[in-house]
Amino acid sequence: MNNQMFTFFMMSFLGFSVAGTVYNVGDSSGWTIIGNVDYNQWASSKIFQVDDTLLFSYDPQYHNVLEVSRSDFHSCDATAPISAYSTGNDSIQIRSSGHYFYICGFVGHCQAGQKVDIRVPLSIQPTETLASGPAPAPIGWQMPTGPFINSGKSLVPDSFVLLLISFGFTLIDVYCKKSRIGFAF
Repeated sequence: MNNQMFTFFMMSFLGFSVAGTVYNVGDSSGWTIIGNVDYNQWASSKIFQVDDTLLFSYDPQYHNVLEVSRSDFHSCDATAPISAYSTGNDSIQIRSSGHYFYICGFVGHCQAGQKVDIRVPLSIQPTETLASGPAPAPIGWQMPTGPFINSGKSLVPDSFVLLLISFGFTLIDVYCKKSRIGFAF
């Protein structure tokens, strides 16, 4: 019973430590037509994943966010959106891989560049156990060079993660003492 409880708590602990990334669309500029923000350049510098969150920050008197089809994105047609957001602080969680197209529905804004194409690649699911070792790189594939910069913010505050880690070590310590295992931190 103690082993099952320990395993349950450790699996719960590990589950909480994984979280998506929050991306503030346009970074410090936000969702606007002021300042000539290139949203597609912004998006192309990110690696979006399922469970990440897009945060659109804007003044709702002058902007909104519409999720639209690919053709409506390219033609800036705001008449038949898939989804519409207008709070000025909209969080949109990415639920699956694919293309997501967002525009501002205010007249002229999309044409002025207030639109973004978010590309979420397929998640690679492991097909073998970890004991088999890493798979070879695909032919022609090269390791990216240069620093990886992710300007997104974690959904889980650092202090909360540290609290969970501390809790995990405490559980391990208590378990080891009860089991009389000679293990100390």
